[in-house]
Amino acid sequence: MSIHDMIEGKKEWRAHAARVKALPPDYRIVYKEIQKYLYKVGPVELSEGNSLFSGLVGLFEEGAAAKKGALEVTGKDVAAFCDELIKDSKTYADLYQEKLKK
Repeated sequence: MSIHDMIEGKKEWRAHAARVKALPPDYRIVYKEIQKYLYKVGPVELSEGNSLFSGLVGLFEEGAAAKKGALEVTGKDVAAFCDELIKDSKTYADLYQEKLKK
């Protein structure tokens, strides 16, 4: 990874963080909880960029514009919402299990 790529990545992350900060408080709280959950579960795609998080912020921005609460968008079971987001994604646990089978 070149220095230019690192700088661009940092700019993108800062722009993303600004979008999150502009969300209403309930959306920011739910976003942070989803972020913690996904970092703990560890879908492999998280290390390849933040397109999942960008899409999530976009969904939250649409919900806020429609005057919906955060839990109206995700449902009351936020963990189930997260699991649905990553249901087709490989996790590090999956990769570990495959490695053990070999």
